[in-house]
Amino acid sequence: MTERQAIFPASRHALYEQHGYSAAIRSGDLLFVSGQVGSRPDGSPEPDFERQVQLAFDNLKAILAAAGGGLDDIVDVTTFHTDPEQQFPTVMAVKQRNFTTTPYPNWTAVGVNWLAGFDFEIKVIARIPAAAA
Repeated sequence: MTERQAIFPASRHALYEQHGYSAAIRSGDLLFVSGQVGSRPDGSPEPDFERQVQLAFDNLKAILAAAGGGLDDIVDVTTFHTDPEQQFPTVMAVKQRNFTTTPYPNWTAVGVNWLAGFDFEIKVIARIPAAAA
């Protein structure tokens, strides 16, 4: 059985402690990143939607960096949206600023009615060879 290793960014924000979960788990070359929201360092939601989405990407990038990787290592993305029809143009603009090289990862978008005060969440699976960490 492959050993699991918890990964946390250098500046762990309050949500990890408050809710008792790991930012990501490395298992072999795979990194399973917990859903990231656009939270401020204290865990509170960013009220501006575009900024909230960018903060979610920033939080995601910090976790990938802590594991020795980056956005180009992502193979699968799932995003959650509280109002997909209205939010999609903003999400796509932020996505295009962050995912700039092909091939792009798989992407599944899911509409939800609750994200604990947030309006967007992104979770990913990345492949980061152990030598990169």
